[in-house]
Amino acid sequence: MTTQTNTSRTPAKEPTGNNAGLIGIPPHIGRALATGGGILTIISTFLAWTWTDEFPGDLTYYGYPGGLQVLVLIGGLLTTLFALASYGIKGLRWLTPAGADSAIKLAALAAFATAWYTVIAISAQLGGLANLEPGGWVAAVATLAAVLGALSLPFERPAPDPFDPEDTSWEQFRHKARHTGTVIKAAFAAGTTKPARKLPPYAEILIIVAALALGLTVFTYGIGTEYDELFVGFLITTGFGFAAAAKAGLVNRVSALTGKHRNVTMLGAFVAAAAFPFTQSNDQYATIGVYILIFATVALGLNIVVGLAGLLDLGYVAFLGVGAYTAAMVSGSPSSPFDIHLPFWAAALLGAAVAMVFGVLIGAPTLRLRGDYLAIVTLGFGEIFRITVLNADGTSGPDITNGSNGISSIPNLNILGFDFGQEHTIAGFTIARFANYFLLMLLITLVVVVVFRRSGDSRIGRAWVAIREDETAALAMGINGFRVKLIAFALGAALAGLAGSVQAHVTYTVTPEQYQFAHVVPPNSAFLLAAVVLGGMGTISGPLVGAALLYLIPAKLQFLGNYQLLAFGLALVLLMRFRPEGLIPNRRRQLEFHEEAEAPTVLSKAGA
Repeated sequence: MTTQTNTSRTPAKEPTGNNAGLIGIPPHIGRALATGGGILTIISTFLAWTWTDEFPGDLTYYGYPGGLQVLVLIGGLLTTLFALASYGIKGLRWLTPAGADSAIKLAALAAFATAWYTVIAISAQLGGLANLEPGGWVAAVATLAAVLGALSLPFERPAPDPFDPEDTSWEQFRHKARHTGTVIKAAFAAGTTKPARKLPPYAEILIIVAALALGLTVFTYGIGTEYDELFVGFLITTGFGFAAAAKAGLVNRVSALTGKHRNVTMLGAFVAAAAFPFTQSNDQYATIGVYILIFATVALGLNIVVGLAGLLDLGYVAFLGVGAYTAAMVSGSPSSPFDIHLPFWAAALLGAAVAMVFGVLIGAPTLRLRGDYLAIVTLGFGEIFRITVLNADGTSGPDITNGSNGISSIPNLNILGFDFGQEHTIAGFTIARFANYFLLMLLITLVVVVVFRRSGDSRIGRAWVAIREDETAALAMGINGFRVKLIAFALGAALAGLAGSVQAHVTYTVTPEQYQFAHVVPPNSAFLLAAVVLGGMGTISGPLVGAALLYLIPAKLQFLGNYQLLAFGLALVLLMRFRPEGLIPNRRRQLEFHEEAEAPTVLSKAGA
């Protein structure tokens, strides 16, 4: 008797187990769907999205993208390029040195979020979906298809942690939620960036120049957004687009080149920034630019105190006020109690020197404190300065600062016959008052960057880092902690005073209300500290980027009214939750928060 056993055959699934995507679509179909969705998204931007020009940007044209359509077009282009690169097409593989799948997902999300935000805004403002033209529907469907296809791409799923069956239902829910978060994080994880092939030095410099030109273009576009919907779309596209480039490994490639050619990068960055006023047709955005530079320069000075030396200073804006008041008093203002009119270089040096003296006077008795106690003392100094200049009005105290009215009518600078208050024509371009001050402030920023860089690479800079990492160990190794911290405090105060001497001439008037701990409008101590932490402590570019964002975003979110600070604070909380090391961290600080990251072969003296 023969017994026949039938073995059940299970059809092969693609993929299975730990390599499945977030959505149960076969990977080859999902990749094709993401590619096709990206291409269709590009096509949709050349169609009309609505029938009326009442929606900002006039999305009624065929064959010419406008307004938010341009941002959706960029998202569609990124999705398509990364998706084609994932097929190994020759000539596109350089786009994804760290892998394409995570970049495809983020680029598809950029196009999807911007397109659906536009569709919802059109429906809300014009009164329903009936106001959409075929282009709007095509964009919505195409971006949705691209996102579904991208999220079906396989990735290595982490194994779930075991849990106790006797746990309560709430504990089991928390365990599953943590695992779900880990899986989503793994779905967007990037691979290891492949080493770049050897390029001649001129080619590497050209890549750096192209990256700087792209940065100038993005900044100019963002600062020049004409209506609220466009700025929100710009934030969405820029955020997801930058994340996609980072996951693809492009940011690491460019960072390696800029680290190799640091002098060329710094010079190119300031040349690109100097070109900004010449890209503007009027002085409107140069005004925002000069205030951003003042804010960024002061934040970079605070970065010496907080980022390098690790001292929490909550009253740093007072040193900016000391420099501004000093320069205002000796610049020929009729409100000044002193009948003195010094040239700018003398007023700037005097403002920096007086601020440094105040830094030493405040730091000498207090820098033996640590942590929260030092923060409380510096916070008190900031408030004491504001109250003192408020009461020095001749009634409650000596007549020095003119009280709440401040020192007004500060004259414009005149350096070697160049009047900063007048329009000038340079190489056929007309630049007005704020553009003049923008270029001057850019020169001041360059000085501060050079001081920061040279200080960080010096012996005293290494001592600051040692104090920041472990003060007890640094003292045991023979470092004079008090002297080192006092130098950091004094240098940071001097740089803030230097920036304040320019701020006094830009604003015409110096008042106590400009130098509070927290206020809606930067610079203030809270925003300055947020700029350093947000951008990346201990780096040069981090506080510059953080200050630009912290000044630009509140200025552009005024349409939220009373909810402006709520939305802004929520964005900061989310950023600190998911990227606590900052937008542009140094490598050492990044490893502190992400222990699973690959350790670098070399750490610089400042940890970058």
